[in-house]
Amino acid sequence: MVVAASNPEFAEQRRSLADDFHRPTFHFIAPDSWMNDPNGVIHWDGKFHLFYQYHPESPRFGLAYWGHAVSEDAVHWQDLPVALSPSPGGPDATGCWSGCVVNKDGVPTAVYTGVGPQGYGQQSQCIATSQDDLLSWKKHSGNPILSEIPAISNQSYDLRDPMIWREGDTWYMLLASRIQSVGGSVFLYRSSDLYEWEFLHPLLTGNYAKDGCVWECPSFFPLGDKWVLIVAGKGRRIPFTVFYFIGDYADQQFVPETSGILDHAYFYAPFTMEDARGRRLLWGWLREGRSEEAHVAAGWAGCHSIPRELSLRDGQLHMTPVPELARLRGPRAQFSDIRLTGDDHHLAIQGLALDIEVEFNPQGTVGLALACLPDGSEETRVSFNPETKLLRVNRERSSLGQGLETFANEAPHELAPNECLQLRILLDGSVLEIIANGRTSICSRIYPTRSDSRGLRLFGNGQVTTLSVWQMRSIWNL
Repeated sequence: MVVAASNPEFAEQRRSLADDFHRPTFHFIAPDSWMNDPNGVIHWDGKFHLFYQYHPESPRFGLAYWGHAVSEDAVHWQDLPVALSPSPGGPDATGCWSGCVVNKDGVPTAVYTGVGPQGYGQQSQCIATSQDDLLSWKKHSGNPILSEIPAISNQSYDLRDPMIWREGDTWYMLLASRIQSVGGSVFLYRSSDLYEWEFLHPLLTGNYAKDGCVWECPSFFPLGDKWVLIVAGKGRRIPFTVFYFIGDYADQQFVPETSGILDHAYFYAPFTMEDARGRRLLWGWLREGRSEEAHVAAGWAGCHSIPRELSLRDGQLHMTPVPELARLRGPRAQFSDIRLTGDDHHLAIQGLALDIEVEFNPQGTVGLALACLPDGSEETRVSFNPETKLLRVNRERSSLGQGLETFANEAPHELAPNECLQLRILLDGSVLEIIANGRTSICSRIYPTRSDSRGLRLFGNGQVTTLSVWQMRSIWNL
């Protein structure tokens, strides 16, 4: 199933950018301009509705709207009209920022952070409802429903990104915040009606130096016999990083037992939801690795990750792209039992929209170079070193261009005895998603200068037991 944009203007915007080989074709992306956080993904009447932070006026970060798209399988998407727009002079005059959508007794209800006329220091929580299956939205006349910051925070404005769930007849909400000079925190509230909220206590507070001075975009949910908290953290010492905590939750208290980093590079603003099949699915914003001037020249910035299904294994968070992604697969090239002895092994396949599954038995560093020119002057190398236990994306030669982020992305990754290295790699224009053994993630961005930087090469010392490469189809019929 390939769906076209339902709005002719959106379709034209997509067509105007279709020749940009940096622009992803099978990851969700706004028609044009700037986009960031996924918001309020909900499964409603058999369809996935995705809302997202959208600044339709420019490829620069700016005034936030809620873009809207719909899908039957979470892979193919159709544009719908913008859902929420800032109201001049209102509590969301400077943006309708991140939040969620819940089913309140059959009524789709969006709860989001509004930023008032005075700017980012004026954050509050707002509500909007829909009476026509999420196509149009009416804001609550009494907005904001919550604006006071708990005294325990010792700061004046960081309170945002509501995440809501229901236990019996009671609604619970997490808001992202911080406790001054301590670290990022998520605050727990409860309500009987979504409109009047009682602050309970911080559900969890982090460490300033370890996981950021402020937390954003919390997601809290049961998985298996445990509960998982995912937060986005940042600060002067911490770049944009997504953390997870696994533990027990009872009587409105969360006790984490283990923790980890969900992604080690460009994945941010996590959002999870449970679909009608009971799967816990994860979305994220994939940030850019180039300048604002490059965004403006391109006419767009930002996209979303492929949704991932989450599970727990051996006390760790595991993730895999949703199996529906296979519907986009085209021709496949398949290889097996390739011995690597130090020289590069060129593959007779090329592309910038690829789904790759590869299994290595490493005897030393092994990896795959992609987006390669024949002479190697442009290439990105994905490697694993079993001695240092590092998964690495080397972008030193990923582009001949200037003003790009080309530093390496690295993640610790340890194999169990007799465990092979399994890599799932999604290459889509400038997007590179890598998941190793279902538990270590690096989402990176690359910007080859030449459109013929499309080659693939294996390298290192060891054995490639299996390798499958699929050419991927676009999700847009333009």
